Amino acid sequence: MECICQIESIRADFIKSKKLLIAIGDETRQNIITVLMGIGCGGLRVGEITANTHLSRPAVSHHMRILLDCGLVIVHKQGTKNYYSLHIGEEFETLHSLISRIMDFKAAQEAGLFDKAVGHVV
Repeated sequence: MECICQIESIRADFIKSKKLLIAIGDETRQNIITVLMGIGCGGLRVGEITANTHLSRPAVSHHMRILLDCGLVIVHKQGTKNYYSLHIGEEFETLHSLISRIMDFKAAQEAGLFDKAVGHVV
């Protein structure tokens, strides 16, 4: 029963992390994330991100919408200008929990703590 509860917790964390996993799974968005990591707290405008990534403005805007949607990026307005910066929030705590649960499950499996054929704790 413990194994089933552990698997259900992992499944729930996968569901909660879906948008974040999709967002960080794309190489272009990974590049944008690393650009944003290198600038500190002030944030960057789309034009600055474009210059640092060599992407078109429409491409940057498309990827920024995905990063905003998953909560990884926030925007703050200063007059008519929008500045984008990273937001490492609870989404990453859920992702960290997911990875930890998978590693714990793997360790229990390798230690022979449950029967692989039926998924029950031994």
